[in-house]
Amino acid sequence: MSPERASLTVSKIRDGTVIDHIPAGKALTVLRILSITGKEGLRTAVLMNVESRKLGRKDIIKIENRELSSKEVNAIALVAPTATINIIRNYVVHKKLRVEVPENIVGILRCPNPTCITNRPREPVTPRFKVTSKSPLVLQCVYCGTIIREDEIEKLLTA
Repeated sequence: MSPERASLTVSKIRDGTVIDHIPAGKALTVLRILSITGKEGLRTAVLMNVESRKLGRKDIIKIENRELSSKEVNAIALVAPTATINIIRNYVVHKKLRVEVPENIVGILRCPNPTCITNRPREPVTPRFKVTSKSPLVLQCVYCGTIIREDEIEKLLTA
């Protein structure tokens, strides 16, 4: 088979979510955010490092019979700010939205400061961060003031 004809076709999904324009190499992090391991029984397609006119290379995730919560979308925005979410209904894109980093991040990341009140076992305090810069992404803990840079976010995800 010639290289021009060599391709893999991923079937359309009837209902569910397609996450497109994920930066190359971030699909597995997005799956972790969504707590998708493959054992849920959801038909899921993951395409990694596919060609993209906009990004050069990108990842794509298709999940049948699953729509994302706003908390999941906010977490995806932190690791894949170029992503778009397509809600599919009856094989047609019902709704399309770009992820956007919210001004306040609540319950998505843990604070790396071991003395922060959010890390005390007997204190029921949810971690909260405010965005101090969107490009490059910089967050600050509301409680202790610890700064988190873009390259640290992935390892601090609570999902």
